[in-house]
Amino acid sequence: MRTIPRHEWTSYFEQLSATLTGTRVEVEATSLDLGDQIVAEWLPLLGITYDAKDDLLDVALGGEDHLTHLIRHPVRIDVTEEAHEVRGLAVSTPDGVQVLRFKDPLRLAAPQS
Repeated sequence: MRTIPRHEWTSYFEQLSATLTGTRVEVEATSLDLGDQIVAEWLPLLGITYDAKDDLLDVALGGEDHLTHLIRHPVRIDVTEEAHEVRGLAVSTPDGVQVLRFKDPLRLAAPQS
């Protein structure tokens, strides 16, 4: 697992979104007030963007009804990667943690030298 520095959030999610169209994702929210809740279960992921002005992560999901899941005021984003594949994201907020799990790992582009 590695932490994505805040100054890279916008570009990281632009790059990630270019490779993930249609990948299925499960979104789980965890907080002391609500406990663990599944927000979305294996819906097609259309994109993820970070809006620095409003300080929110926008997760666009497809399916029968399009769903937008907003994660407000993220303070830390950790990514689980193995062999150039993204397996999931953990987004920490002041209220708890939201975890995005990918049903099929997302293949990242090979680093350019």
